[in-house]
Amino acid sequence: MFEENDALTAALAEALGAAKLTCATAESCTGGLIGALLTARPGSSDWYLGGVISYANSVKERVLGVSAGDLAAWGAVSEPVVRAMAAGACRVTGADAAVATSGVAGPGGGSPDKPVGTVWIAVALRGRTWAECLHFSGDRDAVRVQAARQALRMLLECLQEP
Repeated sequence: MFEENDALTAALAEALGAAKLTCATAESCTGGLIGALLTARPGSSDWYLGGVISYANSVKERVLGVSAGDLAAWGAVSEPVVRAMAAGACRVTGADAAVATSGVAGPGGGSPDKPVGTVWIAVALRGRTWAECLHFSGDRDAVRVQAARQALRMLLECLQEP
């Protein structure tokens, strides 16, 4: 799995290095997988500051500053929550950019409006935040891996935006 992401993490390392930026992660459904993929790359300590695995809503609130109101109104798997997670990761770590994930990896936990495989991903960078909802297929591991890879792609795309 790590070898498959080498080109992607190499591109991220180059983009972050060229822009002299650092990044962080805030992960729920991916459970630290994004951080693991980033730190598998030698030299990642030059640009990756760290991450928060905020599996519990209480950690999302206390550590990342996610609003209890947003959690109650929208649920953990939502755009407002994942945006706040990304912004919170920047604030907590001092990073220039952060990527966040929150989703339903399965096999249980899905609902009609948020079925298994639903994942929200957000990137915070230079005061802007991008977010998107994706739907992945497969078992729990497949959903988590697909979400982590897409989060890295999204971070790279945002870094390359003017």
